[in-house]
Order: sequence, then structure tokens, then C-alpha cells
Amino acid sequence: MGRAFEFRKARKMKRWSNMSKTFTRIGREIIIAVKESGPDPSSNSRLRAIIQNAKAANMPKDNIERAIKKASEKSSENFKEVLLEGYAPHGIAILVEAATDNNNRTVANIRSYFNKCDGSLATSGSVDFLFDHLCFFQIKDQGIDIEELELDLIDFGVIELSKLENEISITARFEDFGSIQKELERRQLEISSSEFEREAKINKTLPEDERLKVERLINMIDEDEDVQNVYHDMKTID
Repeated sequence: MGRAFEFRKARKMKRWSNMSKTFTRIGREIIIAVKESGPDPSSNSRLRAIIQNAKAANMPKDNIERAIKKASEKSSENFKEVLLEGYAPHGIAILVEAATDNNNRTVANIRSYFNKCDGSLATSGSVDFLFDHLCFFQIKDQGIDIEELELDLIDFGVIELSKLENEISITARFEDFGSIQKELERRQLEISSSEFEREAKINKTLPEDERLKVERLINMIDEDEDVQNVYHDMKTID
């Protein structure tokens, strides 16, 4: 699991390398969270998690507060979360998480990327079942007995814990996010970041020429301003 944690962290750092897009993504997440459950982080668990991630991504405090204030205004944009499914060339499954204020535009754009790269946008449910929907927490290792903590958290739905350097990674099912977050906060364990991920149940290996073609599509999708995350079941080459 340590290797998986290391891979997720490397992928996150790669996403965060483009700070302007990272801040745009986080800003949209803040708007959605505030519209759903209000601007007070103490009573909005999703907003608390987003603020933690914003700090981990070095988003300035003023930007965070501005985004919350803007989201609280009635005139602010209403973003909708959309999950799009499709197949890249060579049978690679792709899931696209988007946050959009214009669903028709987003769907049309994503479809065009698939078409340009010899892929196809699929119907809802045709790809999602190939992925596990999980949540992850990274907490600071403050001399924690990891085996004892794992036993304590099993009742809250934790699947696995692993340690890497000075952090502990916690893996759980998507639906158990809220209960685990509350328990970690009750124990006063410092959460450095948390996130939702969709992990392929089986990863497919492609030869380099085919892999490059799939990567071209993934990169095109990821560059779209409405796209929050892109997941696939192609095995990543070290």
C-alpha cells in the first residue's frame, strides 16, 4: 500500500504543479460545497476537507476566504458535478469528473476529445463499475501506533493504513468519508489532506505506441477548464 500511496502523492503533486488550474478547481469545489451545506466549515465537513487541501496546495488564505464569500452570494455561479464515461483507443476505460455551469458545453467538449483520439463517449454506468470509489486521508505521524489506530478505525470503515516518511495514509470506501473525518478530528489527529479517488479494479498494459495515443486523449481531457479529475485503467509505466 505504501507504493500506492507514493503513486497517488506523485500524481497529486503533478496536478498541483499547474497552480492556476489547481486554484480554479479548488474554487469550484468550494462553490459546490458552500451551495450544498453552507459557508461555515465547522458544520460543513466537505468544505473543511477542501480547505485542508487548499492549504496543502499552497492556496493563499485570502483566495480561500474570497471563494467562500463569493459562493455565499446568490448571484454566484451554480456549478454542477458531472461524471462522464468513455473508452479511449485499445479498450482503455476513462472516467471524467467535471464541475460545470453549462452541462451541454462540457459534454460536447469531452465528446470532441474522444472523437479526435479515436475513442468514444459512453452511456452512464458503462465504465463506472470498473473502478472502486475510495477516499483517502493523509495525517501527520505524531508517534502514532499504526496497528492500534488501524484496529480502532476498522469499525468506521477503514480498509487499510500505511506509513510513508512522516505521514500515514488511510484508505476507506467513499461512503465512509464523513464518519472517519469526524473520528480523526475527535482524536485531534492533524489531517494534512484528504481526497476522493476512483481506482481501476484491473489495470491494462499497453505497448508504448498505443499507450502514447491514450495519454494524448487523457491530457486533452485534463486540460479542459471544466474537468476536475480524469481516471483510467491503463497501467502507468514507472
